[in-house]
Amino acid sequence: MFAIIGAILFLVIVIMTVLVALGLPLGEFTMGGQHKVLPNKFRIMALVSVAMQIFAMVIVLQAGGFITLWFSYKITKYFCFFFAAYLSLNTIMNLMSQSKKEKYVMTPFSLIVAMCYWMTAFQM
Repeated sequence: MFAIIGAILFLVIVIMTVLVALGLPLGEFTMGGQHKVLPNKFRIMALVSVAMQIFAMVIVLQAGGFITLWFSYKITKYFCFFFAAYLSLNTIMNLMSQSKKEKYVMTPFSLIVAMCYWMTAFQM
């Protein structure tokens, strides 16, 4: 169940990241919140981030047993722990952001997703 919740919430983040990469004025929610509309170099970084986020969603769904494993059980578990740690670090970085939108919206969101990944990894 945690895998489904984590994947759905991460999908929201993916959608927001795509919108930011397309130039919508949501930049205050991401990447330090320094730009309302991300400059082109940050948009490229956002697109790279989307690829990693989609991979992370696949991993948590695999770890939760909702889709067939692409990797061995052990590798999938390691990836799930990696993304759990990454999302935990992301939560801390969001908390330290100067942007109130990133701090007060994305921090709790990221924390919940990180907890879903941790729970899924430990339940494997």
